[in-house]
Amino acid sequence: MRHGKKFNHLGRTAAHRKAMLANMASSLIEHKRINTTVAKAKALKQFVEPLITKAKTENNQTTEKGTHNRRIVFASLRNKYAVTELFGAVAEKVGERPGGYTRIIKLGNRLGDNADMAMIELVDFNELYNAGKPAKKTTRRSRRGGGKKVEAAPVAETKTADDSEE
Repeated sequence: MRHGKKFNHLGRTAAHRKAMLANMASSLIEHKRINTTVAKAKALKQFVEPLITKAKTENNQTTEKGTHNRRIVFASLRNKYAVTELFGAVAEKVGERPGGYTRIIKLGNRLGDNADMAMIELVDFNELYNAGKPAKKTTRRSRRGGGKKVEAAPVAETKTADDSEE
């Protein structure tokens, strides 16, 4: 019985599944989007989003915590180039996002075996979906009141018809 076992085994042994997810996560991080089956995409989403969260928090922590997070992520990914990319460009892009770093788009069925196919991508790297939205806001609000007050420019006195009669 499989009571309480919530993740998809994907028809593979534990070692094969871990290796496959690590390879798919490395490819996703390096290429920013990959095509796979829907079941593998859903399993990959659960695998890679905690790693992205660890990479994101590295910039806000001290060096000891950042090094620890790098080692934890490397133990899962097993690819130093993917870890470098994750802690560099990807962590910088998703710094403000509170979660939901990936998007799954269903593509239809594969010709050979009619499997449901999907594209999984990193949300912040898709320029088509982000084109209509404005870039990151850089407004800064202060808790202090005031600031520079703009005074109205003095109005030059002009002669009117009433002034000329007097």
